[in-house]
Amino acid sequence: MTALAAERVAAPESMPRLDDLSRADVPFRTGHFAAYAPHDFHRIAYVEWGDPDSPHVVVCVHGLSRQGRDFDPLGYKLAKMGYRVVCPDLPGRGLSGWLKDPELYGLPQYAADMAALIGHLRISGKIDWVGTSLGGLTGMVLAAAANTPIRRMVINDIGPFLPWAPIRHIGTRLRDAPRLHHNLASGESRLRTVLSDFGPLTDEQWRHIAKHSFFPEPNGGWRPHYDPGIGDAFRPGRVYSVSMWRDWDAITCPVLLLRGEHSELLLASTADEMTRRGPPTERVEIPDCGHAPALLDADQLRIVTDWLGPAA
Repeated sequence: MTALAAERVAAPESMPRLDDLSRADVPFRTGHFAAYAPHDFHRIAYVEWGDPDSPHVVVCVHGLSRQGRDFDPLGYKLAKMGYRVVCPDLPGRGLSGWLKDPELYGLPQYAADMAALIGHLRISGKIDWVGTSLGGLTGMVLAAAANTPIRRMVINDIGPFLPWAPIRHIGTRLRDAPRLHHNLASGESRLRTVLSDFGPLTDEQWRHIAKHSFFPEPNGGWRPHYDPGIGDAFRPGRVYSVSMWRDWDAITCPVLLLRGEHSELLLASTADEMTRRGPPTERVEIPDCGHAPALLDADQLRIVTDWLGPAA
């Protein structure tokens, strides 16, 4: 493990309120395209920050039951540093379409959709990748491929070995989630409980998370933004430990590995092993977090922006 380079320049600390980011002083856009799954085309939606002509591109991909608006503060800060930042919703989440066959919710489809996203964006050079949890696994698959477009990667609290017990816990929590809340405050209250491992967040940050985690129903109430079918893979009898060391060992690009201090999904022993083999990896422990650090507060954002440095 190597220390973060002291000479890297941090991003400016000032930032508008979360609710004002999309109206702030850097471009904010939304887009979508049609991606393919067997027997089905589906919509992939994304938000985009910064100059669309910037050759310096960062793709930020969220976790299992999250969506791309989790990266609003990071997108804003990186755009201020000269990057074009694209934050997609994986299929079955956010504003992206649901797959007709829930059995297809898995890494092969996610990797294919994100490769299609890169093609859709007409990116001629290499990209940087920021992936939280499932987004990190998807990045690992793409970074391990021959002729990968990924030049650097930030992996947030995930690794090539995942023990079955915390996977089962995450799956149970996902499958048991209420399908409807009477109001947004009820949904936010549940998120504060089930996502407590995100770390200590402000009321403003929790409101931002909740705002993009539920959609209003025409007949009243608020439903989670994701397809319940993404939980099918976690049914009893289908959960087991996961090993992706072959992918990890095939990666050659530099990696910044973030680990929540209390994470049960990315074990400390796994993080240790990740710094001893595979790609050149810098490891940073995030205090007062489990799985996974939210990347919303200034200190966590600074770790990522310092490591990536200004676009150049």
